[in-house]
Amino acid sequence: MSGPMALEPGGPEQDTLALRLAEPPALRDDRTLTLRLPGQGPDEEEVSRLAAELADRVGPAVHPYEVAALLEAEGLTADRIREHYGHPGLFSLATALHERVPRTFPEPARAADPWRPDHVRCLLRGVLFALPGLAYLLTAPLWHPGRHATALVAAGLVSWAWGQGLGHRAHLRMTTGPREAARTLLTGAPLGAGLATATAVPVAGGAPVVLAAAAQSLYLAAAGVLLVLARERLLLAALTPLVAGAAVLPWWELGTLPRAGLTLLALGATLAVTGHALRGPLTTPAAEGGRPPLLRSLPYGLFGLAAGLLVLLEGHREPYAVIALTVSMGPAEWLLYRYRGLSVAALRATATPAGFLLRSAAVLALCLLAYLVPLLPAAHLTGATPAGLLPLAATLWTALLLQAFGTAWPPAAICLAAAGAAGAVTLLHLPPGPAAALPLCCGAAALCLVACALRLLGRPARHA
Repeated sequence: MSGPMALEPGGPEQDTLALRLAEPPALRDDRTLTLRLPGQGPDEEEVSRLAAELADRVGPAVHPYEVAALLEAEGLTADRIREHYGHPGLFSLATALHERVPRTFPEPARAADPWRPDHVRCLLRGVLFALPGLAYLLTAPLWHPGRHATALVAAGLVSWAWGQGLGHRAHLRMTTGPREAARTLLTGAPLGAGLATATAVPVAGGAPVVLAAAAQSLYLAAAGVLLVLARERLLLAALTPLVAGAAVLPWWELGTLPRAGLTLLALGATLAVTGHALRGPLTTPAAEGGRPPLLRSLPYGLFGLAAGLLVLLEGHREPYAVIALTVSMGPAEWLLYRYRGLSVAALRATATPAGFLLRSAAVLALCLLAYLVPLLPAAHLTGATPAGLLPLAATLWTALLLQAFGTAWPPAAICLAAAGAAGAVTLLHLPPGPAAALPLCCGAAALCLVACALRLLGRPARHA
């Protein structure tokens, strides 16, 4: 042999005989040898057997190249493909398998819900929003609501507005680092407490009332810091003296000193655990990053002021309804998470923008009803009229929903307009009268907020 041997398809090598192992369908006998001419075509029996073995992985393939990659991953060599399956090459066998196996497109595995709420935390936050009210119950003999409530209300409104803006700014700073967020809280919380106390001074009428307003402002500032840092359990532990004191009131009269002492003990414990909670983040290394502008947090503070005014107007008419509304803030936060999770599921289940808009409207209606329906028995239990409580609750929840998606100015403006209109009607005794002003204003505000939510959150891009 002095020249090269031609090995192209159809060459002389096709005249040679090849040995292969026979594999009967019923029983493989590795000791049996048979003769087969490679040029006789594929071994359909073996190809069918391979197709059955790989059917679950070949079925989803949209092109024979995917099957070829699978065969390579299975370790099939070119020699085995030619000798065992009778195909000239990898792509020939892959094409045969792709044509033989029906196409199947299984649904992908359901991904974990990224917005799954923490049930215990949401429930605990609702309780913590209401527990500080026990301080007013304990200290009731020590102050006169008619003369002193104005100062406490004024300080509370400023604390509420400042706390909303400070909480938003602290969360913005958390994107830079925990140290930066802690420094923001350490600076902003005392400043807010001082501003709230100063607001109460002109209407206090005496040093004891100023001290009460200062204690209230310090607590609200410290509690806001703990809630931003997700230290709800520490705050609950700090409020234990209030809970213990209120628990024994139906059976024993504590007296002036124990009443004041338990309240101050709870305040001191809250301040102490707040300092402890800030120590950890303040010891972390500083991170590089610019400070966000203060105006970004302004609408959140304005919304806090508007929400405080609306709740104050409702509390002036139905004091016990405010307790139910305050406790409901925990379930309200839970429903905000559920709305986001259900919206992501709706996004996966729809293929058109119009279909997603319909599903988004259904999700919004479901969550809003889930929040409002339990307030019906709560309103009857507290002696409040549902026509006043439910529109207010719908306004607050829908505004919080828009804020959760970064839309701050529309809910702030709408709530401020509702609070201003209801307050003007109440103070000036304008028609339709104080009793109807708040339900009408809150109902109009809720409708506007729902329309904004459907327009802004009915787009798939806001949930992607």
